[in-house]
Amino acid sequence: MHPDTHLVIQLQSLDQKIAALEKEVAALPKHIATIEKALESHNRKLEADRAALSANQKDRKRLEGEIQVHEQKISKLKEQMLGAKTNEQYKAFQHEIEYIQKEIRKAEDRILDLMTESEPLDANVKKAEVALKEEKVVVEEEKTRARKRTAEDQGFLDTHRAQRAEVTAQLPKPTVSLYDRIRVKLGGVTIAEVVNSRCQACQIAIRPQYLQDLRKGTELMRCEQCGRFLYINPPVNFEDVATRVG
Repeated sequence: MHPDTHLVIQLQSLDQKIAALEKEVAALPKHIATIEKALESHNRKLEADRAALSANQKDRKRLEGEIQVHEQKISKLKEQMLGAKTNEQYKAFQHEIEYIQKEIRKAEDRILDLMTESEPLDANVKKAEVALKEEKVVVEEEKTRARKRTAEDQGFLDTHRAQRAEVTAQLPKPTVSLYDRIRVKLGGVTIAEVVNSRCQACQIAIRPQYLQDLRKGTELMRCEQCGRFLYINPPVNFEDVATRVG
């Protein structure tokens, strides 16, 4: 195996770890934005329910006020009826009282409707207030965990990037340049093992002579099909091991 092969394998491993960490660091703010958006949506729903409940209560108070005014009018009309001098005047007072009494009944019916409507609204508001309070705690805890995780990931990133710089410093510049081009073009997998005479990345069979040259390890070699660097882990000869132990 060529001496630089281990460095290329190590470089690939570092780049994969760096890519995973960068992806996680980028995803954490999006995750926080998502849960904050959900929290804001629930908060808006609660505010809408509160507004509906408040409007319901205002309508009831308004109608109760109107009933009081109507009742005062009826009281005055009844007093005026006592002074009616003709039958027509008396009937006119009666008709006006009956009209106002109808208005009172309509207001009372509407108040009953509003009371019926307010019950689920009130229940929803109370339930949402409890749920929102709990959700805020969860969101804050999640944000704290995300900030901690981001700091940890950033620390690992700094370490891996420093290690990557050390590895690339040990490789020839043309090799590093070629490695980077392969990494960008082929999605991060730059070096593949040869198993059973096949490149494990593209599964293309390696020519016998090319395989023989690869085993010599005199240079870094690339797959003739996919262009990735290649390496072979020679199988252990158990008979030789047993002989040496004996």
